[in-house]
This record gives sequence, C-alpha cells and structure tokens, in this order.
Amino acid sequence: MQPWPPRLRFNTSVATLAAMQANNEPRTATALTAGTARLPVVGRVSWERMVRAVEKVRERLSRAAAALDRAGVAYAVAGGNAVAAWVSRVDEAAVRNTQDVDILLRRSDLPAAVTAMAQAGFIYRHVAGVEMFLDGPKARARDAVHVVFAAEKVRPEYVAPAPDVTEAEKTELFRLLSLDALVRMKLTSFRDKDRMHLRDLIDVGLVNASWGQRLPPALGARLQSLLESPEG
Repeated sequence: MQPWPPRLRFNTSVATLAAMQANNEPRTATALTAGTARLPVVGRVSWERMVRAVEKVRERLSRAAAALDRAGVAYAVAGGNAVAAWVSRVDEAAVRNTQDVDILLRRSDLPAAVTAMAQAGFIYRHVAGVEMFLDGPKARARDAVHVVFAAEKVRPEYVAPAPDVTEAEKTELFRLLSLDALVRMKLTSFRDKDRMHLRDLIDVGLVNASWGQRLPPALGARLQSLLESPEG
C-alpha cells in the first residue's frame, strides 16, 4: 500500500476523501487526520441505506422478542426502543430512531435465553462486562441485543437497581417496560442519551413535574434539573 502523501497525512478532509474515492485512488477505508484521528470514508446519500438501518433494528427486536416469547422467558424491552414505543402512543411524529436493542432479563433466565436466542440466529457473547446477543457470526457489538439484568445495579455507583421484568405490559409486538420503570432506569443512568430520551418523554407530556413525588429523592432531583433546563 502506498503511504499517504505528506500534504494529506495530517489534513485530509471529508471532501478530499470523497474525491479520492471518485478517482478510485488506492486508499484504505479510513484516513489519518490531525496526526491520530481517523475519518471514515463517506458514501453516497441513500434513502435505502437510511430505511434499512431502521428496519434492521426493528427486525432484530421483533426476532428477539418472538424467540423469548416462544421459550417462555420473561423479559421486557427497555432502552431507546421502549422510549420510542411510549412516545409513539402519544405522537408518532416525535419518535426518535435508535440503533440500540436493550432487553431486561433475570440473570437466572440467561441460560434459557441463550438457547432461545440461538434458535433465532443470535450468538451469545460476554464482552467487557456486557452480556449481548450478536445478530449473526459477522455482527458487531452495535448489531446486537444487549442484556440488562433485572433487579441488579448496572454499575455499582448507580443509586438504584434495574427494574424487575414484572414491571412490564404485554403489547401486540413485545413485552414493554412500564413507563414508571423506564423513567427510573433513564434517571438512574442519566447519560447524554438518557437525558435526551427523558426530554422526549417530557416533550409529549408523558412525564412532568408531578413525577418528582413518586421518585426517590436523588432521581427526583435529576428530573427537576431537566424540567428547569429543558435545553440542557
């Protein structure tokens, strides 16, 4: 492979990369910029790719839920898909797409879940302390169903454990984590994407100031901070 020309090695832009692709120049899929950072090769804009990205997540969630239902394994859909499901019940225009598929499971049910998911084409992995089901042998971590263990703390420093799978309702599509349990999970994690998801629930009126009275004090204070500063 030819080395990067000196004039490109540290200042290659996305536009330059696109031009190099158009000219079929023999370069790798990424380029060095600013010494160490890497820029991805930028492809064409495609409705098909955008739609397929959303459909892959929907299909992955549907297959996982169906496999667990068939095996009688108790679970609940959590994370961004649970937020999207709740928001869609009020205003479908406010639904935010997500790449994550998060499933709440009891640790004692993990062996049964591994068997059930394998029959649906998923491959169980334990990676960096995270339990997941890869969607096929060539799948990456982002192409996986991620497991959250019910009634356990995701991290030792978290103020509350994850809910139990009993805090869910059976819908026509899958078992959906209850709104109360979902809000508690999001307030407990409180990462950037959790705050974004909470704002989505607030924006459609599913969560408001009255919730402070039904939450533990630490979580109520986090919710109040979002209500007082909705733009972050």
